[in-house]
Amino acid sequence: MTPILFHVNVPEPLPYACRLLRKAYRAGARVLVRCPAQDLLELDKVLWAFEPTEFVPHVVVKAGSPNVRQREASPIWLGDSLDELPSSPVVLLNLSPEPVQGVERFERVIEIVSTEPTQLKAARSRWKHYCAMGLAPEKHQVGPQGAESGSP
Repeated sequence: MTPILFHVNVPEPLPYACRLLRKAYRAGARVLVRCPAQDLLELDKVLWAFEPTEFVPHVVVKAGSPNVRQREASPIWLGDSLDELPSSPVVLLNLSPEPVQGVERFERVIEIVSTEPTQLKAARSRWKHYCAMGLAPEKHQVGPQGAESGSP
């Protein structure tokens, strides 16, 4: 069963995602980041600038992108869909408001939940979706304590 971990009460999701990606890169993990199309270029820009002394290699993946060699060489993929996947199993970092379909394709799924009310509502819906699938998501409290247990 694929573990699903909700990181909740994240005050700034994109910088937080960058720190997680840096940690994953240092550990040798391959990560697919699913991000809404409108935030994709912003995440790419933040990844280039968040740490001035080191680079976290990544590639923006768009459906039908011809540069397969560059994609396969990169440990971190940024995309707005799950249509293009690396050839080896990966961790999925979900920044999308939609639940992940086909979670069994991934080693692990990480959901980042901000403190913004509409994102919190979407995260609760994703939590319920995973529970309905028979999965047991877990919660990791990042910011100040909110709800003590249960869903985000």
